[in-house]
Amino acid sequence: MRIEREIKLDFEDVLIRPKRSTLYSRKLVDLTRTFKFKFSQTSWTGIPIIAANMDTIGTFEMAEVLSKNQMLTAIHKFYDTGDWINALKSGVNSEYISITAGIDSLLQIKDLIEHLTKNKQKIPKFICLDVANGYTEKFLDTVKAVRETFTNPIIAGNVVTGEMTEALILAGADIVKVGIGPGSVCTTRIVTGVGYPQLSAILECSDAAHGLGGHVISDGGCKYPGDISKAFGAGADFVMLGGMFAGHLESGGELFEKDGIKYKRFYGMSSDTAMERHYGEIESYRASEGKTVTVPYKGKVENTLRHILGGLRSAATYVGARTIKEIPKCTTFILKSRK
Repeated sequence: MRIEREIKLDFEDVLIRPKRSTLYSRKLVDLTRTFKFKFSQTSWTGIPIIAANMDTIGTFEMAEVLSKNQMLTAIHKFYDTGDWINALKSGVNSEYISITAGIDSLLQIKDLIEHLTKNKQKIPKFICLDVANGYTEKFLDTVKAVRETFTNPIIAGNVVTGEMTEALILAGADIVKVGIGPGSVCTTRIVTGVGYPQLSAILECSDAAHGLGGHVISDGGCKYPGDISKAFGAGADFVMLGGMFAGHLESGGELFEKDGIKYKRFYGMSSDTAMERHYGEIESYRASEGKTVTVPYKGKVENTLRHILGGLRSAATYVGARTIKEIPKCTTFILKSRK
């Protein structure tokens, strides 16, 4: 047993210090960014915000809207090949979506891509290999196998420390997904005692990834638009959102009405609700690491996107960043008092 005595920080522990700026208007800020990936040797241009690969968030309906705004959607892994073919035929842009799969998923990915190819559909740009615990040797083997087979940019996670970020990149991941326990419907920290404050996780993992030519996604913990700015300021290349995209027309989840007010259900992918829905039962060796909540129905996601992007542009003007890539270079965090 050992104790790390250095204080680790979450988004709520800091604020971004304003700096003198020549930017007199939010419209001068460019939120698009072009990435070149270490292994896939391809590039991508867009706004690096991603809808999470949850079945209540990463839907084709969400992807249709976000792609028009040059943002990504990690499509959840419970769609079948017929759903994929229909969505792509209906005009969902393959450049702004990712396939999602779990551990031991090579055959699943190959099957989907073969079916899309046979039906003359474009192959999605990204492959997201998503597991709750990215620290196992078996997961590293999955990343290696997928990298040996496909040239797509590979997203892999989740982890929260620099050494495992490096290990995933060396195994073939172009982008590492960072976050254990910060999500609004994740209870991993409560149930297991395992986790890492998200801001410090981004700082550590981005430093490790950038040294090897890789990138990181901050996954979870963003409750407000200002948290997204803090994630980018800490060095995240992409920010993945779950709860902030919940409750919309384009989100999954049951829509219902109570006392004249509309709501939608939102739940973690390790919750009892998700396990019963997708696997029929909860295995005896597992504990739920997610919860189910109701959120007020928010209507079309376009309104939320304006709020998010407006906040991000405003943050950039406060620190003098003309592009999203410049935000970490212009960011100084100040610690708030702990109560």
